[in-house]
Amino acid sequence: MKRNMLALTYRDILCTLFLCLTCSAQKLPGRDPNLVQSLYNRLPAQDLPAIPDGAEIAGFLMRDIPRRYYFIVEEDISPVTVTVTPCEAPLQWTLTLQVLPDQPRGEGSGESEHLHLQMDPQPPVSGESVELFSYRGNDVESYAAAESPAGIYSLELVSIERDTIFNIYATTTPGSDQAYPKLPSDPRLGVTFVHHTSMSLVWKPSPTISQLQQPAQYCVVINREHNYKSLCAVEAKLRESTHSKRVWWPDMDRGMPESLRLNAMVNHPTFSARSTTFSTDRQGEIRKTCTGTKHVLTVSHLRPSTQYYVDVFIVNLLTNISAAYIGTFVKTKDEVKHNVLELKGGRVMEIPIKPGASRTLQYRPVSSHYVVTVSLHSCYQPVRVQIRQNRRLVANQHVEGVKHFQFVGKPKARYQLRLKADKTGRTLVKVHMTTHRDKQPFPSLPRDTRLKVFDRLRSCSSLTVAWLATREPNKYCIYRKRVTDRETSSELQNHCLDPTTRSKSEKVSCQYFSGSSSQKAVMTERVEGLEPGTTYQLDVYVIGQGRHSVKYQSKKVRTRMTC
Repeated sequence: MKRNMLALTYRDILCTLFLCLTCSAQKLPGRDPNLVQSLYNRLPAQDLPAIPDGAEIAGFLMRDIPRRYYFIVEEDISPVTVTVTPCEAPLQWTLTLQVLPDQPRGEGSGESEHLHLQMDPQPPVSGESVELFSYRGNDVESYAAAESPAGIYSLELVSIERDTIFNIYATTTPGSDQAYPKLPSDPRLGVTFVHHTSMSLVWKPSPTISQLQQPAQYCVVINREHNYKSLCAVEAKLRESTHSKRVWWPDMDRGMPESLRLNAMVNHPTFSARSTTFSTDRQGEIRKTCTGTKHVLTVSHLRPSTQYYVDVFIVNLLTNISAAYIGTFVKTKDEVKHNVLELKGGRVMEIPIKPGASRTLQYRPVSSHYVVTVSLHSCYQPVRVQIRQNRRLVANQHVEGVKHFQFVGKPKARYQLRLKADKTGRTLVKVHMTTHRDKQPFPSLPRDTRLKVFDRLRSCSSLTVAWLATREPNKYCIYRKRVTDRETSSELQNHCLDPTTRSKSEKVSCQYFSGSSSQKAVMTERVEGLEPGTTYQLDVYVIGQGRHSVKYQSKKVRTRMTC
């Protein structure tokens, strides 16, 4: 029967056992309480940590300083399982048994189930200490015996390389505990898709979730160094990168009672594996994310042509104990290289793009700067724009008409622009980059670039048109052109065409304007000399200080047939 021993010390355990042997009517046969008391008196008097039956505890080791843990098996022929999980560094650990006195020879012995150990077929002599198992390394290793004698089991651990943390699990009821989540029959990971910046993973569901329906979740870990054998090793690496100083471990406070230290270690927030948030160590690029009960995941924002190590852990949310799938490694594909066009600061470049194609541009400021201004003018159709500063994505959106971007400058920064056209038609983009925030070639436009024709003021020979302006002092020119109802001139669809390309007969007027406020920046113009019942296309151009013009949306309107 499992006993809660978390808050008990070794001395408390032996006292309890001694009272049971002396006072209980169901005392163990053939065992003298005085001999148990004499064994208790021979053991060290210091506060020694006890391992609770059926629970996992955490501990801390200083390099080359051994530490012992104890637990007692009260009944003969009991199954015993001990699992040690190194988290940061390799461990050397040894499990020994001190048989209680007056145990009849030939009873309570059994063969070890562990692959590395077969217990001596002869049962241990009462009162002597027997080494049951020893291991050195950083794997999650277990000792398991189906039938073990009653006695005091001692676990000694030593850290080989450096100070480290570890987990211990011990139980005498391994069949009913089910503390560790179960792995599927095929615990390998599958990779269904690999791109130059992403990959898709899949793995078979754990019976703990699919069959037993116990509360558990999957956690995926990706890094560029190596596979991890335990989840606590991952969390230790994340803590090491997050905190510049070593975390204070309750286990290191020798003045604290052992029972309180154990409780503090188990409840320490850095040991929690239930979080579903995304954790990242930027220096080593170790990523941890928990997917709940979903056994598929797509990982993005990876580096091209880079090998990543992938591990999946199933975590029991009741015990916080985890089991590891077989890890794998994946190399992302090489990045597709595009012809990169170098941009010169302060110059406007026209970039034609075919339907569905893309162009890549690069800009390197020649001197130190505080701000970088990127100005784009899409001439035909909207274009998808991605801007990176030193490979970091800083802008990603569609641009229609004129758009200005400003970024805080960085020493020796490199800017890369990727322009992608829609598949519906060709695109022409004017691009300008500068480190002078006041030198913008394209004039600013209001949010609404539509032209409005007042229907009540529409006659057989004249129209009245209005549009929104800006507060900046700019020059506005209005043009008219007679068109048919079905005519769609490709030249008139180009918003980047300069008004000087238009015929002088199409020009109505030009005027300078600067609004006192955005609400009052409204301009109107009366267009006269039109023919009755005729369709005209009206265009308004705004010309800024850099002599580059931007066209408002065209407006088709028909004069009245009769007045």
